[in-house]
Amino acid sequence: MKVDVLLGLQWGDEGKGKVVDVLTPAYDVVARFQGGPNAGHTLEFEGKKYVLRSIPSGVFQHGQTNIIGNGVVLDPVLFREEAEALEKSGVDLHKVLKLSKKIHLILPTHRLLDAANERAKGGAKIGTTGKGIGPTYTDKVSRNGLRLGDIFHNFDKKYEAARDRHVAMLRSMGEEPEFTDMEKKWLNAIDYLRTFDIIDSEHYINHCLDEGKSVLCEGAQGTMLDVDFGSYPFVTSSNTICAGACAGLGVAPRKIGDVYGIFKAYCTRVGAGPFPTELFDETGKLIRDLGHEYGAVTGRERRCGWIDLVALKYAIMINGVNKLIMMKSDVLDGFDEIKACVAYEVNGKRVEEFPFSIEEDEITPVYVTLPGWKTDMTAMRSEEEFPKTFNDYILFLEKELRTPIVIVSIGPDREQTIVRKK
Repeated sequence: MKVDVLLGLQWGDEGKGKVVDVLTPAYDVVARFQGGPNAGHTLEFEGKKYVLRSIPSGVFQHGQTNIIGNGVVLDPVLFREEAEALEKSGVDLHKVLKLSKKIHLILPTHRLLDAANERAKGGAKIGTTGKGIGPTYTDKVSRNGLRLGDIFHNFDKKYEAARDRHVAMLRSMGEEPEFTDMEKKWLNAIDYLRTFDIIDSEHYINHCLDEGKSVLCEGAQGTMLDVDFGSYPFVTSSNTICAGACAGLGVAPRKIGDVYGIFKAYCTRVGAGPFPTELFDETGKLIRDLGHEYGAVTGRERRCGWIDLVALKYAIMINGVNKLIMMKSDVLDGFDEIKACVAYEVNGKRVEEFPFSIEEDEITPVYVTLPGWKTDMTAMRSEEEFPKTFNDYILFLEKELRTPIVIVSIGPDREQTIVRKK
């Protein structure tokens, strides 16, 4: 057996949670492979809305095993809040969820460092969510991290050493940290984590594959936020691409099967950083309002623009995507015309390959204009009902991206998901 990977192709917020929920019945195991509680995977079904931050989006289905992998950084307090809310809604989380011993823990002092680092940057700030993600990954790669498995190995001493190191760093930045209440809550949440099945997840997943079980790997954020291949330095702190599933779960590259790439019919971005197709006019505002484009975790207003096929082709190449999933098609239902960026103009030269830098003063998007479908598609339940102009838009995208679009979403609910026949 091979693992399938599902990830975002833009700047995150593509709708991964909904798709994982829809695909989960076909899998035995769903495993999250990177990111932290800055992710917000939104699911809607049976009239209810759920936002998952660290827990895989497969927990709502039929008892499949869900794993938080070693590539994830976990805030025990936020995890406890999320977990208890799910259990209150009827999810038997202790039965279906396992956590990797190699998860790195977000300490209270990581959050203080995150805020202090942003303040120090002034006008050049990244736009972090302030949840301590960056400092935790920094400790991981500098070999100063604290892992979940450490709770079984002289934990108090390791925690105090990490905490005191952070306090010294904060004081060197002119900060005088006070986190007594945060620390007490955090240590209580550590005790809560002990009630879960904490495993050597790399062994578990590979044993599942040896036994013929199917595994879906769930990514967070999006390809254009990848620390290596995204719009650096305005990126997240982990590898959001398909290769991140190998490192974040302990799966060999030859065991990767299908790679599902998710994208919106338009484009959004949260926080600072370049965004070539961003719209600053009434059209951008209309897309934001129709698409309810506000961060699931932060509530921040998302920047909106037309679809960027230069960036999408790059993301498909980097990830080895062989199946595309288009989300939020319904947001464009009322538009007379739809635009798609097919190239960039850089210093007067047309460029179709994604360049090293995409700063706004260096790039002008080159658009093609397509007719809108002017049809409310939200009640449709099969592709046979799609208007011709919408089918033409799909065919245009497939030709440009050289990859089939296998699923189309026409609304937020689980039922508003059309699997296309090929």
